[in-house]
Amino acid sequence: MLNENLVVFMLDVDNTLLDNDRFAADFTARLDHDFGKAERERCWSIYAELRDRLGYADYLGALQQFRNGSDAVLALLQMSAFLLEYPFGERLYPRALAAFDHLRTIGITAIVSDGDIVFQPRKIQRSGLWDAVDGRVLVTLHKERRFDLIQRCFPAGHYVMIDDKPQLLAAMK
Repeated sequence: MLNENLVVFMLDVDNTLLDNDRFAADFTARLDHDFGKAERERCWSIYAELRDRLGYADYLGALQQFRNGSDAVLALLQMSAFLLEYPFGERLYPRALAAFDHLRTIGITAIVSDGDIVFQPRKIQRSGLWDAVDGRVLVTLHKERRFDLIQRCFPAGHYVMIDDKPQLLAAMK
């Protein structure tokens, strides 16, 4: 049931609540260590091509494609574990979780993020953000085009989007 007075605060994850650039640097360092510079560049090239084609980050898809042409089977398995078990809680910006405590005093909080259906939810869970919003998490493709879905999942009279991308905020407005 729609409550006209209810405000939903929708927060993005990557580079809004969580330092995704530090994760990318750690991923790069791990690629360098396990595979060398040339293979690291090949992996990032695969990642960039996938991101351009899909419109979202797909680290697991990039690793899957990177697997083709690599004989480093054990290193690939370890890289898979590195991605899935990465300590994203250590990459939250200072006071990110405290922001939820404050926002809950004036409305409902939710995570609304773009991404793949496996890695992005895993990142949100491992960071502690999933629990911070009591499971109110929506991972879509192109959230700026899915306001209808956002409204169905989080019915309210007012919405506030918090994101690091001004062009996305303008598109959602």
